[in-house]
Amino acid sequence: MTAKTRLCAIGIAGLLCAPAVLAAQSAGTDNRPVAGGLPATIPIFPLPSATLFPNASHAFRIFEPRYRAMVADALKGDRIIGMVTLQPGYEADYEGRPPIAPIGCAGLITDYEELPDGQFNIVLGGLIKFRVTGEDDSRTYRLARVEAVPEVLDEKETIALGTERQRLESLVLALSDRFGIGQPPAGVPDEQVVDELSQYLPIDPLSRQHLLEQDGALARAIALIEILEGLNKTP
Repeated sequence: MTAKTRLCAIGIAGLLCAPAVLAAQSAGTDNRPVAGGLPATIPIFPLPSATLFPNASHAFRIFEPRYRAMVADALKGDRIIGMVTLQPGYEADYEGRPPIAPIGCAGLITDYEELPDGQFNIVLGGLIKFRVTGEDDSRTYRLARVEAVPEVLDEKETIALGTERQRLESLVLALSDRFGIGQPPAGVPDEQVVDELSQYLPIDPLSRQHLLEQDGALARAIALIEILEGLNKTP
């Protein structure tokens, strides 16, 4: 694999590098979203169980023809793809346009590998949440009209998040044997810790979507603590 197409290693143990990768790639990509903004219409990649969070990264294998076309087009443009969760019952119309959750997360293709058979391995670095307001049917893949949903903490919330991070780390330590993960590194920002844990801990898709829809990292941390406390009480 060449240096150009190498893929980041994704996982909770590294608590990864979405911000660093985004910064490193920014000079070479045009039409970046700015200060909480997004293009009015973005391609979306709906899946039943994979959720992207704003401060996390996620690796995907792209094999369906329509989504291979989506990635190819994104690589020619701003590299933005929106991740959304399919609503229960999607199986009946998977090849069409089954209902999706109203809130998703836009990601930037920070690394990719094009395979000989036309498939792609890509890494998406989470950028910002969005609300779907409609769809554009002009492509074989799905395009959504979106509104950005920025998550900004004030000073009081930032302090509170630091406290909740300590509670999260205690719970992760208590469940480390069960989940096979270690403690987040001390230097990783609180918001990234919350979003990485929300993305990678083994919880069900509806709970993960519920976490994404929380009103910011502090609310997400509190909701995640409730989930982990419940798991900690379960034998």
